[in-house]
Amino acid sequence: MNAPLLKIRSERDHMSAIERRIADFVLENAHLLRDYSSQQLANALGISQSSVVKFSQKFGFKGYPDLKYSVGESLARGDGNDDNGGPPASPAAHPHATLAEGLWRAKAEAEEETRMINPPENIDAIAGAIRDAGKVFVIGLGPDGIQARAFAMKLSLLGILAVHHFDPVLVPAAVSTTSASDVLLAFAEHGRQASLCQIARLFHERGGKVVTVTRHTANPLRAHADLSLLVSAHDEHAHIELLLYQTALQQLLDLIFQLLCEDEGRLQQLSINLELMQPMLDT
Repeated sequence: MNAPLLKIRSERDHMSAIERRIADFVLENAHLLRDYSSQQLANALGISQSSVVKFSQKFGFKGYPDLKYSVGESLARGDGNDDNGGPPASPAAHPHATLAEGLWRAKAEAEEETRMINPPENIDAIAGAIRDAGKVFVIGLGPDGIQARAFAMKLSLLGILAVHHFDPVLVPAAVSTTSASDVLLAFAEHGRQASLCQIARLFHERGGKVVTVTRHTANPLRAHADLSLLVSAHDEHAHIELLLYQTALQQLLDLIFQLLCEDEGRLQQLSINLELMQPMLDT
């Protein structure tokens, strides 16, 4: 869309009160808009996040990240004709910059969509289950194993007993020691691995709680979940979609880690463990 700021300004008088508040913020702070997520903008204006999304869609954008990106491009071209103190038009961007901007835009959209399909109460429930767990079993196969291992390591740094597995054949023996307070975190993008479904069933039989980490689709593994982390990341190019999935999932995991760090004892344990690790990293 060409000159989104001009479009917003021209239609301001026909907007609702909430829409005018959003429009005024965008027009007055266009050069700062990139630093605001839809939730941060909503908080700043005292409105709902959905109002920001609907405002963006009203002007033909898929969502707020799309609007934000378009405003940034408009300012760079200098075609906004605005008086908001934005930077002057810049010379033609290097192809690398164009690639980076496009990827950033796609990642922002995937992160926002993912956040909207994971209600805060669900995130809190998962963080609470991990916080109260006697043991946290973590498993992910193939590419899913990379983020599973990294998250298990972060849990260990907080003093949470995290047991990472990469071979499903060995998991049933470990599951035999499961108690009702234990949690299984099963990472599987498409949730189709029969071995993980079997492990989830075994875990339930022992009274443990199963948390699945998959795409936002109906899949066999998710059907076994007590709680689910869901990821929405789509692109027509497979290599881009892979990056979007990893980014959106990492944001979810980082949010849960932050919630766990609100426990002062866990935070102190993290500091102690990082200090213990440092001498080994320095040698």
